[in-house]
Amino acid sequence: MKQVFNDIRDSGLLKGLIKHLKTKLKSMDRPLRIMEFCGGHTHSLLRFGLDELLSPEVEFLHGPGCPVCVLSESLLEYALGLAKSEKVLFVTYGDLLRVPNSKGQSLLSLRAQGYEIKILSHAMEAFTLAKINPQKTILFFAIGFETTAPATAFLIQKAHQENLRNLLVVSNHLLSTAVLEFLLSKETPPWMDGIIGPGHVSTVIGSDSFQGIAERFKLPIVIAGFEPLDLVVAVHQLVDLCLKGKKGVYNAYQRAVTPEGNLKAKALLEEVFVVREIFPWRGLGDVPNSALAISERYSEYDGERIYPKPTIIDTPKGCICNLILQAKAKPIDCSLFGRVCTPSKPIGPCMVSSEGACLAYHKFKSIS
Repeated sequence: MKQVFNDIRDSGLLKGLIKHLKTKLKSMDRPLRIMEFCGGHTHSLLRFGLDELLSPEVEFLHGPGCPVCVLSESLLEYALGLAKSEKVLFVTYGDLLRVPNSKGQSLLSLRAQGYEIKILSHAMEAFTLAKINPQKTILFFAIGFETTAPATAFLIQKAHQENLRNLLVVSNHLLSTAVLEFLLSKETPPWMDGIIGPGHVSTVIGSDSFQGIAERFKLPIVIAGFEPLDLVVAVHQLVDLCLKGKKGVYNAYQRAVTPEGNLKAKALLEEVFVVREIFPWRGLGDVPNSALAISERYSEYDGERIYPKPTIIDTPKGCICNLILQAKAKPIDCSLFGRVCTPSKPIGPCMVSSEGACLAYHKFKSIS
């Protein structure tokens, strides 16, 4: 299915498509249930009011595609412990710093206590820090889906080539197709009618990577960009496919996504990483084959060899981020939302991350 527009800011086309969609769906006896996997899509849908414009004909389910939100409690405790290690400069991406554990402690609060913790804007900043701080161990707590994993792989490869000895990486890179398949396998169909596939992830792994999921679960999946028109076109395609009973993967983000993805980035991932047999996800538990570990060839840069992981698991009382991440609840279903849990004092990770569903609801919805 070809992309049907050239101007991503065409408001006339956007309004026309929404009107056409609502007319098409009037005949249905229930809302069409569509899951957007990516947290970036969740924020776009709510920011531009698309969820309300398409309601009640379309109901959006918010998926687990926010890497900070799905970081397990045990791995958060691991990060806090690593940041307290002697002679370690702990570095990671910004959203993670504000995620609190069950006692309200976060990387941000540790930094306020004097621990050396820095925010990175990209992985290669860790390389520079290691170069200019030879007396310290730079420990990069890497996080993200396939979108950020190639940058981490390049960092490790570059450090290996230059024989950099004071850099360690803890890989928390996640595999979108594995968790999507796991999530779908846990539910009895038809609990959803279609999926808006992740745009940024698909630029790396390619739209063809989702074919197996579409076939196994007999669902249409449409890869989408992040502009309002991108998302409405994707929904329009999903509606057409659902009404016609068609399944498969369709690419509505052809200006960025190809069927095969970024071959160089994928080759780099295969060289530097191996797939973990099991990995803990907040809200989902242990998910098989769903994350990347550093391969034996680059094991000298694997922080997990030096610093063992804890087994602490503790969920904040009353927080339902686990249900939100499984698309079984909305942020407004949580008794903490907007009362005890706010962006300035978050309780759960979905209120912390810039891709979290709770933060999106708090920012873009008027909820009394």
